[in-house]
Amino acid sequence: MKDIKLIAIDIDGTLLNSERKLTPGVISTIKQASAVGKKVVICTGRPLAGAREYLEPLGLDEQDDQYIISFGGALVETTTGHGLIEETLSYDDYIRIEALARKTNLHFHASSDDCVYTANRNIGKYTVHESVLCSIGIKYRTQEEMADKKIYKCMYVDDPDVLSAAMAKYQADFDQLAKEYMVVKSTPFYLEVNRKGVNKGTALKALTEKLGLTQDNVMAIGDEANDLSMIEYAETGVAMGNGTDLVKKTADVVTADNDHDGVAQAIKNILQCKRIRIAL
Repeated sequence: MKDIKLIAIDIDGTLLNSERKLTPGVISTIKQASAVGKKVVICTGRPLAGAREYLEPLGLDEQDDQYIISFGGALVETTTGHGLIEETLSYDDYIRIEALARKTNLHFHASSDDCVYTANRNIGKYTVHESVLCSIGIKYRTQEEMADKKIYKCMYVDDPDVLSAAMAKYQADFDQLAKEYMVVKSTPFYLEVNRKGVNKGTALKALTEKLGLTQDNVMAIGDEANDLSMIEYAETGVAMGNGTDLVKKTADVVTADNDHDGVAQAIKNILQCKRIRIAL
């Protein structure tokens, strides 16, 4: 059994059940892992503000020796908010990415640490959803007004059928975008854009090395396409039972789904030094 010292966990669809809640089983198991020296790192597309309500009951919040990977890998910081690694998009990047939203008529916003910025006068419902989910505000800003803003990621946000249709109709444009940036569909209604090479996996690797650990010491648990990079990086990559087929195929193992304490099951196998059955 590998000596797992760092456990990286996605939030939505992984840490949380389908009601977006932490279960008692997950809470107690993560606390047990922390008590025996395992470093639990939340890896999310959300900002720190959108994760605090879960960090606190897990005993991970407001600590200089606990860490979070946020904005899909664009920011690595302590849970006190001290930044360690930061990968932002430039204003020119924003103009380039936002122009495609105008061309495709998709709702769009850019994520900063304090709010989401949108140039849509009729603010999209998924921008509102992101604001509520991440516990941050929404600000309308024109392209020109974005020149001095810190942007961690941009997002095309629309109904799944609308987003998919636009991606198909303008496939060449989105293919070119993917050559220039890190583009990943984190949910059926979110298409996220980070700087090239920025993802949860690269951020996890950087944090692992900063802590003096190695890839062999890492387990990563996730369910969606934006978790693939960290699952591939980790020595033990774990897919949730509710994960996408590609995530399950990529992972070393498949645990139970998020409504049956899949995270707790995976961690217990590590704590009890059980050999995890490789998923077929």
